[in-house]
Parts: sequence; C-alpha cells; structure tokens
Amino acid sequence: MKLQRIMGFARRAIDDYNMIQENDNIAVGISGGKDSLTLLYALSGLRRYYPKKFRLEAITVSMGYKEADFSAVAELCKELDVPYTVVETDIAEILFEHRKESNPCSLCAKLRKGAFNKKAKELGCNKKAYAHHFDDVIETMLMSLLYEGRFHCFSPVTYLDRSDITLIRPLIYVDELEIIGFKKAYQLPVVSNPCLVDGHTKREYIKQLIKTLNHDSPGLRERLFTAIRESSIPGWK
Repeated sequence: MKLQRIMGFARRAIDDYNMIQENDNIAVGISGGKDSLTLLYALSGLRRYYPKKFRLEAITVSMGYKEADFSAVAELCKELDVPYTVVETDIAEILFEHRKESNPCSLCAKLRKGAFNKKAKELGCNKKAYAHHFDDVIETMLMSLLYEGRFHCFSPVTYLDRSDITLIRPLIYVDELEIIGFKKAYQLPVVSNPCLVDGHTKREYIKQLIKTLNHDSPGLRERLFTAIRESSIPGWK
C-alpha cells in the first residue's frame, strides 16, 4: 500500500466535506495505533501540496500505562516535521483501580477527549483530526442500530461548541485492510494497546458480525456505507 493511495482517499474526503480551510491548525489524535499513524502520514504528506495551507500538531493522551512507550512515535513525528505532545493522565488508574469500571469505554472516551481538547486549544488548534476509517463508519452505524434502536453515525465534520473546535475525519473512505497494508509497507511504530478490555468490546463483536455477513452477502459493507451517505444523518449529504 503506497502513501499516494492513502493520501488520495484522504484528499477526496477532505474535498467532499470541506474539512480543511486556509491556515487551519489541526491537532492530530495519535493513539499509537495503526489508524492514527496512517492519518499522521496522510496529513503530513498532503500538507506539502494541498492548495489550502495548514499546520499540524500531533497529540497523544497517555492513559497512564507504564508499558506504553511512545518514543518511536516521537521519532516518526520528528521525521515528518510535525510537533508532538504527550499529555500525561491517570485515566487508567481512575477507571480500573478507583471506579473499577466493568464497561469503561464510554467514560474513557469522555476523559480522553477532554484532555485532548484542552491541549489542542492550548496549542492554538482550531480543528482536530481523528482516524476513523471506512470500517469504523459502518460499525458505528450498526452499533447504533442494534444497541440504541436508531439509524445514526458520527459525521465527517462536527463542530464541538463546548470546546470551540471542529472535528474532522479524513480517513472515512479508507478501508481498514488498506491501513493494515500501509502499516506493513511503512513499518509503522505501532504502540500496542495495554487496555484491559481491548478486543472484548461491543465494537469488536460488531466487527466480526459484519465480516460474517459480508462473507455470506458480498458487497454488504459497501452497501451499508452507501446507505449512510444517502441517508438523512446530519453531515453526510
């Protein structure tokens, strides 16, 4: 998987949904996983020739796991000439030692987003970019349908009025298999996720369900995505 192909998908999404304007300062959320590192590469590459000039700030919210080493990510950011900041937190301790959460994902996301938004504003960013990809889109929609009883999904662009920052998702057209190929081709310095519930979530169940359904009915994934794009879900038209 070549960088040009990933950048092509990202640029198409950026243009389709008007994600970037002149002189934007974009905080890139870096978890250390393959998705966020691919996003970093794509935006760093686009920065060189995209007609609208923009700046990048890479930000990692560390949950406090001692085994999570982001030094290789820092080296990659240096190589790509993107400023990198690690926000140290004690989120893991709060979730698993103090609160002893059995289903921590929602609270974890809320705490991480709060820490991320605060640092992004401190660094002068008016936008933030998350690495949600094609599979994340259809998985989120199906989770909403099955667990909440509504046809819904996050939007490609979302203005967050509380933090006065706009969230963009440039990888929504990129298949996860493409990202896996890119990770191998570019030997991305992926930081393994030490979270105690990683791989045992509702999202993982939905991921496997979609894989099974797509095997039985080829093209199902693309049809689900088309249904979202052509729906009345805010932000997708």
